[in-house]
Amino acid sequence: MKEEIIKWIWQHKEYPNFNYDKSELTDIISQIEYNRGILDGISKLFSSEDIINIEIETLTDEAINTSLIEGEVFKRESIRSSFRKKLDKYFDGRSDKYSTRATDNLVEILIDSNLNKSDLKLDRLHGWHNCLFEHTQYDRINKITIAKFRNHSDMEVVSGAIGHEKVHYKAVPAEKIDTDIEKFLDYCNTSDENIYIKSAIAHLWFVLIHPYDDGNGRLARAITDYILSSNNSNTQFKLYSISTAISGNRNEYYDILDSTTNLFLNKEFDLTPWLIWHLNILNKAMQQALKNIEYLIQKTKFWDKHRKNALNERQIKVLNKILDMGSENFEGGINTKKYIALTKVSKATAVRDIAELLDFGCIEQITGTAGRNIRYKVKI
Repeated sequence: MKEEIIKWIWQHKEYPNFNYDKSELTDIISQIEYNRGILDGISKLFSSEDIINIEIETLTDEAINTSLIEGEVFKRESIRSSFRKKLDKYFDGRSDKYSTRATDNLVEILIDSNLNKSDLKLDRLHGWHNCLFEHTQYDRINKITIAKFRNHSDMEVVSGAIGHEKVHYKAVPAEKIDTDIEKFLDYCNTSDENIYIKSAIAHLWFVLIHPYDDGNGRLARAITDYILSSNNSNTQFKLYSISTAISGNRNEYYDILDSTTNLFLNKEFDLTPWLIWHLNILNKAMQQALKNIEYLIQKTKFWDKHRKNALNERQIKVLNKILDMGSENFEGGINTKKYIALTKVSKATAVRDIAELLDFGCIEQITGTAGRNIRYKVKI
């Protein structure tokens, strides 16, 4: 009889009693707690309306990037409109022309995973899965089962061209899913492990089980949000997007999953490298959130200073674009060519608009630029 090859992490005799060295995580957890404390403190400086806008933009980033990781692209205005219908009491839903059924459903998952603090149960998982795929019963050309676990055991994560496929992971057999999910949900609902470690383990564990035909990655990240949301203090929603940070490190994400789930690469059955990676990504998400809030503060101060200037819509549009992304991130600064590209006006109009912005003190010349290469930055 052919001996079974033990290759995948769920085949290990200790699974799902995961092994990790908590002492290796102390420093990064301290950094996360420090940054979360700053976020909590900063949030008190804003009005409730400003906080709602920050939350909507953060959630919009989360929705766009959790989908983008899986290769699904949504328009920002569609996601934003779906969130505003739910969260902004001043939003006129009747005039909404951007949201779609698909974006509304994705928004439902993110709102529920962030706000609904009740235990994570099977029906809730199935409901999230239904929201992901209600608008389609097919993954490309293959029909998928919606709101039910897969009934086949040949679930593999594969990449590469036909005939040259590489199997990155083979999931838990179908007959083990119910038992594994029961243990998984019990862990999510009852474990008193540090919340950041717990969210990272839950993320990985759900991916290991891979219970659905499709959507497992997006649901794993929603579960991460669900666990982390219990730590919100001054806001309804967390003010950082972990999916955005993962999307920016997508290759690393898949590499660390490969090296953790494959026992040929992870002979010690050790989750510590995955936990370190996930916690660092979480910390990056918080650091980026602090930068985004810093940009908002700069933007607020800028417009307080220039509110009475008679700026036209073009000038306001360009300034807001630069302020929203942070002046230091607007590569190369603004010049006539870029102004024309952003506003679709003639060169003469662009030159005149820029001259007025200089006169108002809204922008200043970047040191070392002159003549045809002259460029400007927003004067903060």
